[in-house]
Amino acid sequence: MEPTRGAAPHDVSDYTGYLIRRAQQAHVAAWQRVVSAEITSVQFGVLTVLSRTPGASQQHLVERLDLDRSTIADIVARLERRGLIERVRDGDDRRRNVLHLTELGTRELAVLVPRVALVDDVLVGGLPERDRAELRRLLGGLLESATARTPSG
Repeated sequence: MEPTRGAAPHDVSDYTGYLIRRAQQAHVAAWQRVVSAEITSVQFGVLTVLSRTPGASQQHLVERLDLDRSTIADIVARLERRGLIERVRDGDDRRRNVLHLTELGTRELAVLVPRVALVDDVLVGGLPERDRAELRRLLGGLLESATARTPSG
């Protein structure tokens, strides 16, 4: 839906990117209010991945969370300083570090998980369950499609 030359622009809410940005703003505000002002949703993602795949590498986090290496390196360093994760030499490849949740990290994640569920409810609680599932399906498809179309290099 591109505006024709000289025509009045569409309403801003007709643009998907605008709605995604507003939804992200709502998510960040709810996150800080309900979950944590110290742990970001991306850091929560790292903790969650490590709880499911102990001994994962930073490269695994890059691939799983679709973030760049420098961002993951910064997040890992922050979480390590807070004592939530630890780097350990890989037993099979001594040149490589792997990551594990610490006991403190495991406890912190257990506190965060129900709060994250509350944020989800804050965001989509007004929608019927079928619409929630459809929204997740559509956003997943949008992300897959956008990733597939993103030029590399």
